[in-house]
Amino acid sequence: MAGRATANLQTAAPAIMPEAFDSLAFRRALGQFATGVAVVTAHDPAGEPVGLTISSFNAVSLSPPLVLFSVQRKAYALGALQRAKGYAVNVLSEGQQHLSQRFSRSLDAGRWAAAPHRPGRSGAPLIEGALARFECEPYAVHDGGDHLIFVGRVTGFETADSEAPLVFFRGAYCRLT
Repeated sequence: MAGRATANLQTAAPAIMPEAFDSLAFRRALGQFATGVAVVTAHDPAGEPVGLTISSFNAVSLSPPLVLFSVQRKAYALGALQRAKGYAVNVLSEGQQHLSQRFSRSLDAGRWAAAPHRPGRSGAPLIEGALARFECEPYAVHDGGDHLIFVGRVTGFETADSEAPLVFFRGAYCRLT
């Protein structure tokens, strides 16, 4: 199988010039990588909870314990996350697809009513039923083109192994088999 993959790479089209770059094709290609789904939560400067759906979540380091996620520069919650003293990454379970959808829309007023939650140590909302919850303090923020990359130092975490993860692949939610 490795030989076939190598052969495909060797016969790939030449590099695309930036002026001819097809953003939609690039997005479809990125969709070939299955990801988990999480909701990042914090409080805005007025103390109101904010949250948004992300699929770009990764471990960075075990010592110190660091994780990262990226947020689109035009996301409604970006400013709140940049100013937050702490935030939480809530890794969603398969049964929480409705939360992923609600938190992906910036103007969904009922999102918090649909998401049972409790405050974490930093006050950031921890969503009940999530497979894992990582409480973080800001560590670094980096430029990532049309996104900002947030690196958080994990100050606490919880896990629940009772359900399957919510998975996103090729632009749709999927189930692990």
